[in-house]
Amino acid sequence: MRLTLYQIDAFSDKLFSGNPAAVIPLNNWIKDSLMQQLAMENNLAETVFFVPNGTDYEIRWFTPAKEINLCGHATLASAFVLFTQLGYNKPSITFHSQSGPLVITRDGDKISMDFPSWKPEKTADYPDKLQEALGVKEIVGVYRSRDLLVELNTEDDVKHADPDFTLLKKLGHKVIITAPGKEVDFVSRFFAPTYGVDEDPVTGSAHSQLIPFWSEKLHKTKMIARQLSPRGGQLWVEQKGERVQMGGQCVFYMKGEIFL
Repeated sequence: MRLTLYQIDAFSDKLFSGNPAAVIPLNNWIKDSLMQQLAMENNLAETVFFVPNGTDYEIRWFTPAKEINLCGHATLASAFVLFTQLGYNKPSITFHSQSGPLVITRDGDKISMDFPSWKPEKTADYPDKLQEALGVKEIVGVYRSRDLLVELNTEDDVKHADPDFTLLKKLGHKVIITAPGKEVDFVSRFFAPTYGVDEDPVTGSAHSQLIPFWSEKLHKTKMIARQLSPRGGQLWVEQKGERVQMGGQCVFYMKGEIFL
């Protein structure tokens, strides 16, 4: 069996920035264990697989360690591959996922994704060593949705956080840290060592939580966000009722062939 693999830098307009995703289109699903092995071999934050389902597609995402229920940058990369490499010429793509249907549209070189809105709720139920694990001076508040969202005071606090990934892994949570931005509406970083990804470069699923959080705090529906990982990435986002929209660009890096 031979599979085609594309590597795409998502949420970026230039190579070697944004978040790289491995995209493997399939005609039919292969074994879960094989998809996990391929993700481990690729050793990127996510490897994404999709198969046709009528005029739509089914989609699944794997980190090097396990399957996850939603991934933004790999969905963006999948749409980019369909639009630019596989001849898809309809105005929108619908991916069916564990998190429901995801509708993707294209406007020039910007691709927009319609995702669920997961509003975080404030909580006092978080590990005592969370601040130590994140390597931050002060925590403003902790909120819970799919992940733990930790509010910090400033963009510099987010930028200069120095996580202890060994301790963070022991705490067992995926964690978003965030603060108001200087040149954008808000900034963030995302840590998931329990899923085999110490720091994810740009994280769409985290923005399903960040967008409703900041929309309420800033009293805005349309915002610009930046993820402050070493690679970095920028998103154009909007709160739309029970859904959020996030848009970004992609850059083609590589096409290869897998021999199994």
